[in-house]
Amino acid sequence: MGAAGLLLGAAFALALVALLRERRTTRLPSHQAADRDRAEAQLRTAELRHRLLADNATDTILAFDADGAITYVSPASSELIGLAPEEIVGRQPREFVHPDDRHAIARARARILDTGGTITVTSRLRHREGHYVWIEARVRRVLDADTGAPVESQAIVRDVSERVAAEAALRESVERIAAAEQRFRTAFEAAPIGMALSDLDGRFIQVNDALCAITGYTREELEEMSFADLGHPADAGREEEMMRSLLSGEQSTYWMEKRYVDVVGQVVWVAVHATLVRAADGSPQHFLGQIQDVSERVRYEAQLQHMADHDPLTGLLNRRSFERELNQHIAQVQRYGPEGAALVLDIDRFKHINDTLGHNVGDELIVKVAQTLRTRLRDSDVLARLGGDEFAILLPRGGAAEAGRVADAVLAAVRAQSVVTAAGRRRSITASIGIALFSDTERLSAEDVLVNADLAMYDAKEAGRDRAATFSSQERGASRMKARITWAERIREALEEDRFTLYAQPIVDLSDGEVRQHELLLRMVDERGEVIPPAAFIGIAERFDLMQEIDRWVVARAIRLMAEQKAAGRELTFEVNISGSSTGDPELLTIIENELAETGVDPVNLVLEVTETTAVSNIPRAQQFAARLAELGCRFALDDFGAGFGSFYYLKHLPFDLLKIDGEFVRSCTSNPTDQLLIRAAVDIARGLGKKTIAEYVGDEATVALLRELGVDYAQGFHIGRPGPLAARLDRDCVGS
Repeated sequence: MGAAGLLLGAAFALALVALLRERRTTRLPSHQAADRDRAEAQLRTAELRHRLLADNATDTILAFDADGAITYVSPASSELIGLAPEEIVGRQPREFVHPDDRHAIARARARILDTGGTITVTSRLRHREGHYVWIEARVRRVLDADTGAPVESQAIVRDVSERVAAEAALRESVERIAAAEQRFRTAFEAAPIGMALSDLDGRFIQVNDALCAITGYTREELEEMSFADLGHPADAGREEEMMRSLLSGEQSTYWMEKRYVDVVGQVVWVAVHATLVRAADGSPQHFLGQIQDVSERVRYEAQLQHMADHDPLTGLLNRRSFERELNQHIAQVQRYGPEGAALVLDIDRFKHINDTLGHNVGDELIVKVAQTLRTRLRDSDVLARLGGDEFAILLPRGGAAEAGRVADAVLAAVRAQSVVTAAGRRRSITASIGIALFSDTERLSAEDVLVNADLAMYDAKEAGRDRAATFSSQERGASRMKARITWAERIREALEEDRFTLYAQPIVDLSDGEVRQHELLLRMVDERGEVIPPAAFIGIAERFDLMQEIDRWVVARAIRLMAEQKAAGRELTFEVNISGSSTGDPELLTIIENELAETGVDPVNLVLEVTETTAVSNIPRAQQFAARLAELGCRFALDDFGAGFGSFYYLKHLPFDLLKIDGEFVRSCTSNPTDQLLIRAAVDIARGLGKKTIAEYVGDEATVALLRELGVDYAQGFHIGRPGPLAARLDRDCVGS
């Protein structure tokens, strides 16, 4: 029998007993009185049984009078809300109901009184200890059997706290899942990179707008396609490999760069990050792909790689790239036998042309010779500019006779070129060529081959120029190498005996015409005390790895000179050129740090210069060097800016302080609108980055005026001041400082 049945049965029994008691007062015949007594006994038994059942029910049973007061409550109330029945009887239910639920209880009572029947109410009852218990009450109205008027209400109350908590947890879980799904949808749709869901065959299920923008297809079109349909045919195998790897469990995610073909057939480089999404049981469901357009980065990386491998002036391979080609050919020679030759070409009297006609004429001549050599060589031949006016050619096929024929043709082609002198006359150009044949009997490196060709080229110059010579005589080769080594020894001795000296060239502030800083220029003093210009020994120092030691000497000397000038009351700024190899020299940075600490010189007055072409050949190393200088408080200048075709791109990768505009743009800027535009562009970018600009090779006052108008900060050149011995130059420039 259920709790409701118990309650109704007990109520009926009590009512019937009361009725019989009322009738006992009426005298009856003896047989009727006996029937009455038996009925009363049965009813008392039923009453006792139903009360016993009600008192032991796990649900709490209550009865209410017509005014809503509690007339009966079963003992289960003690477990439900911690109150005994005697503490509850006579009180109104609202005394125990949570304030927020009282209105609902009042509505339920009104409904019971109006309509009768049974209703279910869920609310909270206050426990003796102060907390609330969630209950579910089934309430019904009891009517008088004779009049039909409401006599009382009865309720069965059950603790549903666990159920309510479970339902709340379920709702929270559902809400979390819905929120997560909404976040995913929002992130998917609004992502700045392409997003795609695909089935296990790679067919798109859903894509976002960013992927549409990358590929040019609409959503509808993409959702009829697959990853494979977008991919470049050459990358199809990589796409399949990626999916197999994810499905097999070898990898949980996969990343690769590949090519897509967009709606108009253009190749788009993308970075694809793919993940396999699995169900709760671990079975694969679909792929989630993130696709980022990296075309611009790939393009600029290709440009940077081109700049690192090619000469910026001519576009030919540079020394490093040529040595790589040589080493590959040497490996073939060692495997298949001797074949081919290396040629080194040097323009005769080029320094004289540069000094008398200017660097721009020299540069034009180098470009002209490069173009001429291109037209005279086969596609299989390798052409490079080693530096300055020196070119190299790798002939992978043929022997001595073929190398001689190529050398003669090249000499004739160069001979056909000319330059216009200051007097307006045309002057023919000649060159000298050295030839080094490959041999399988000697294990030579690329550097060895270039040295041999270089020695032969000097033999051609000594023999009268405008000719070719082949490296073959060990005696003559050894003699020439000995001369080179002797020069290297002279440099080492000059370092040991402190026979280097510094010249200074002033740099003027265009805003007020004052000399604000000086560039320090290196000179070597020979055994007789004669000053040797850097062109005579820098090349040999670079070849014999002496530049780092020279740069250390120059920087240390510069800082000590700054300290001496400071003690004399002059706060000077010095710019010091360093070689590319020194940007990777940790000892140089240590020397700077130690010298600055020892002398107390303000580090902001020390500017280290690196040429643009040196910096771009190894941007990460230049970045690290510039960053370390900044930590020390020194400044970093990018020299010869504009010499490379990617200059403006890599400005954002190099933390420079000063930008030195290449003299190529400065020399003729007063008459060349293009030069003016390039100078203005460099100034605008430098100013936008909060940096200063210096114009080099300033030759006259008209150029000074124009540079000032274009916004250049500083100027340097023969018109401003020629280089001179440091002490004399400083005395001249710093009067009154």
